[in-house]
Amino acid sequence: MKISYNWLLQYIKTDVVLNPELVAEMLTNCGLEVEATTTYESVEGGLQGLVVGEVKTKGKHPNADKLSVTTVEVGNGRLLKIVCGAANVEAGQRVIVALPGATLYPISGDSFTIKETKIRGEESCGMICAEDEIGMGTSHDGIMVLPENTVVGTPAAEYFHIYKDHVFEIGLTPNRADAISHIGVARDLATILSLQSNAALVMPATDEFKTGNGAPSFPVELADSLACPRYTGLNITGVRVGASPAWLRDKLTAIGLKSINNIVDISNYVMHETGQPLHIFDADAITGNKVIVKTQKSGTEFATLDGVVRKLAATDLMICNEREAMCIAGVFGGASSGVSAATVNIFIESACFSQATIRKTSKHHGLKTDASFRFERGTDPDATLYAIKRAALLLVEVAGGEIASAITDVYPSPATRAEVNYHYATAANLAGVEVSKDITRKIFEGLGIEIRSESGEGMVVSVPGSKVDVTREVDLVEEILRVYGYNNIPEPAKFSFSPQIAQVGVSEGLRNGMAQQLAALGFVEMMSNSLTRSSHYGEDPSVVSILNPLSNELDVLRKDLFWSGMEVVAYNTNRQSADLKLFEFGSGYLKQPKGGYAEPRYLSLFVAGKRSPQSWMKRDEKVSFYYFKAVLVQLLAKAGVKSKVTFESLEDHAYLAEGLTAYSEKKPLANIGLVKSNCLKKADIKHEVYFAEVNWDVMSTAHNLETVVFTEIPKYPSVRRDLSLVIDKKIGFEKIKSTARVAISTQLKEVNLFDVFEDEKLGKDKICLAVSFVFRDDNKTLTDKGIDSMMQRIIKAIELATGATLRQ
Repeated sequence: MKISYNWLLQYIKTDVVLNPELVAEMLTNCGLEVEATTTYESVEGGLQGLVVGEVKTKGKHPNADKLSVTTVEVGNGRLLKIVCGAANVEAGQRVIVALPGATLYPISGDSFTIKETKIRGEESCGMICAEDEIGMGTSHDGIMVLPENTVVGTPAAEYFHIYKDHVFEIGLTPNRADAISHIGVARDLATILSLQSNAALVMPATDEFKTGNGAPSFPVELADSLACPRYTGLNITGVRVGASPAWLRDKLTAIGLKSINNIVDISNYVMHETGQPLHIFDADAITGNKVIVKTQKSGTEFATLDGVVRKLAATDLMICNEREAMCIAGVFGGASSGVSAATVNIFIESACFSQATIRKTSKHHGLKTDASFRFERGTDPDATLYAIKRAALLLVEVAGGEIASAITDVYPSPATRAEVNYHYATAANLAGVEVSKDITRKIFEGLGIEIRSESGEGMVVSVPGSKVDVTREVDLVEEILRVYGYNNIPEPAKFSFSPQIAQVGVSEGLRNGMAQQLAALGFVEMMSNSLTRSSHYGEDPSVVSILNPLSNELDVLRKDLFWSGMEVVAYNTNRQSADLKLFEFGSGYLKQPKGGYAEPRYLSLFVAGKRSPQSWMKRDEKVSFYYFKAVLVQLLAKAGVKSKVTFESLEDHAYLAEGLTAYSEKKPLANIGLVKSNCLKKADIKHEVYFAEVNWDVMSTAHNLETVVFTEIPKYPSVRRDLSLVIDKKIGFEKIKSTARVAISTQLKEVNLFDVFEDEKLGKDKICLAVSFVFRDDNKTLTDKGIDSMMQRIIKAIELATGATLRQ
């Protein structure tokens, strides 16, 4: 939110000498954080270093036919020799002179600085300016010639009445609806100043407001008083639509608003002044001279001011005449009822709309306007009358016309102010400091919080409708402290606290251990948003939709961690960081078929690019499935479940083209493999990505079942035997490994694949696997006869289970 320093000071009467730096500090300390302060000038550069000069002499340049050599007085009798190329320069003229050192900002082209120089051999100590050269117009026909009575030496900024201001960028929190205007911010500032010196908030007077013949304005019909608790209207006739006066243009432009015309500009001015949004209709476009506030049938088309035809929702509150809708209430005006150059009669709307209604409509249409910004946070229903009177007086001032009617004010259920009890002892206990009764009273009065009754123990106060966030005693304490100043709370001499040692659960300890393991392997932890876009999942009925989404990009809860991780991969890849090792712990969210919701937990892993950073000691090696599987196996070993996990070929998977599924006690523990090409395309990734997803609920259970047992170093030697097996490609090594372990459960310690061979001579869809078997008996030394017997059992078991044959 942008707040003008000059504009702010209009509403404060004080003895304190203020400057932008001091005001920014005071606002930040009271909870209105000033994130940045910028300087605004109605002409870029503020015409610094430019003055009014008088051309005393003019002579022909000795070395150039189109140049003149002039002598120009610039004040206090100071004469400058200036070479000028303008054909219209003459002695006796009053002109604008840029002195050496001045920087000019022309209408087109880059800025440049004036220097003392020589032009074709003649000294030139300045520049006589054309209007486009100093940003005051577009003409370059010649230099600017000022009236003869213009005082020589007058700064150009003073002559042209350059408007200068400081603009505060305030990071307004959603709960501060009361500070969403210049008067709202000024109220806080004036209250703070009142604690130091004499200071008060000065509200623009509306005493001169008088109606015309007393006849009421257009009748207003409220079809939904909950969505629109109060609607105030007024007619003004005979206005003249045109350009706004300079003071109005400057105020609006300084805070980033574009000047439209005097009618629209006044509505914007009053909104940013008071916080109450207004809408002004062309009164002659209101068919039937009646205003109806109601909803329309879902799907009804409505053309808005920006020329877009929008389809209305059944919950969109509309401002209508007897024939059609004219405006999306509190959000955006219609194309056919707005003020135009031909408008003569106007109808002013000053209403209070429900926060929820405006928020839904704004998000449904993707429209964020200054009006919806205020209505969504809550406006004061008691502010509509003041705002409409203020606007009417300003409109008559800048656009002429006559207030032709009495105000129509439809307010079926007047809001009552919330009453809150405030206890001095409770406040002191919460705040850590005792604020005096006089200061408390002064702060409440300054903030518009009315004191209804007072006793020795506390007060009963009435909270204004603008302070939608103040409903409890603790809220009143916060109001006192932010104005009193958190910096004024003394630090205690000592702090007392009772430390609590949190017991780390098994799952949490496992998670920390795995995170450390992954970090040691070069992985980086990521934390992505639980909200994502519904387009990732299509028409999946298990997806949990958000009833009131922030945007179309964040309209559902993620089912798993895949797409949020892919977005991180794409983000890094697009920024020349394609070598990635990422992991994330998080939850998915699912809608159950029989009602209710599930929240499965996952550990996701992503790898892409190279295995390690480029180095002269290592060759560049891309990540592969086998490298990635080794990482997963290390994690299983860290969790103590490696021996209880079996791998099988991955069956149909939503994201993975090929890979493996790990099982623990027949429960799917993890999926690992290469991401499908259509998923890569959808995420706009042009290289291979490997993904693994560990079901953390299954992992936690498997980890709990595992008992870690210490065994001493073996006393007896191990013996290795190798087999070369010809097997179908689709079967794979895992089947061989599990079959061998079933055949020999005790003495078989290791089964490893150390070579793979493919050749057409092996047969169609056949592959040769070289497998090693390591045997050891922990109680005695194995004999060759015993080892041969075990190998024969393994060979027979593998032949029966897989159809494998020994390669001769």
